[in-house]
Amino acid sequence: MSQLNVRKLSKRFGGVQALSNVSFTVGKGDLVGLIGPNGAGKTTAFNVLTGVMAASSGSIEFEGKDITRLSPEVRANLGMTRTFQNIRLFDDMTVRQNVMAGAHARAGRSLMHSVFGLPGHRAAEQRIGEIADEMLERTGLTEFGSRNASELSYGDRRRVEIARALASAPTLLLLDEPAAGMTDTEKGRLSQLVRRLNDDGLTIILVEHNVRMVAALCKRLIVVNKGEMLAIGEVDEVLRMPEVAAVYLGRRRKEIL
Repeated sequence: MSQLNVRKLSKRFGGVQALSNVSFTVGKGDLVGLIGPNGAGKTTAFNVLTGVMAASSGSIEFEGKDITRLSPEVRANLGMTRTFQNIRLFDDMTVRQNVMAGAHARAGRSLMHSVFGLPGHRAAEQRIGEIADEMLERTGLTEFGSRNASELSYGDRRRVEIARALASAPTLLLLDEPAAGMTDTEKGRLSQLVRRLNDDGLTIILVEHNVRMVAALCKRLIVVNKGEMLAIGEVDEVLRMPEVAAVYLGRRRKEIL
């Protein structure tokens, strides 16, 4: 069953066409890789999909609802959550508090209830704490819960960002280059987490430069180049396409992987 339908999505910045008539679908429970060379439009696509940027034209349908003009907050409430290339944690807060920040939307209470002690805030805060603890366990971060986010390694900070995203109870998670800057060991740990989340039924779209990692994890690939769709299909099928190999500096498939 289709969960996300993107039709002829375009984004212009003045005279620059960053995305041009990009169309694809993502099914429930899918794990899709969005790949392409630097400047291909991958992050722009994420920004438009999640409402960080407005589409110039085209449409986005999520869970059967047209979300093309909806705000990022409304899209998140509908179940679409993302991470960013650059880690965006509250470094002076604990890991648990960072994850709790993502759980506030799920708990159905605003931060104002907590700040001003309005009725129901204690029950809401208790539930938010429970959600945070569940996500820390799910991502293997329980032992770091009481430490400040700034004290963690780069790879663990990446996992905190994913835990915070999971705390909002997404049905679709968009990961923007989560393995960037990681060691091989950290990448292996991340790959296991992504696979486990998908096995649990979470739909994931993964933007990642590490094609070997994407090929090992994903069920399907979407390839963009210069803002346009280049290919879409099963992993092996796509990576055999000469035009896909060509955009990676003319390398052959075995060299890409």
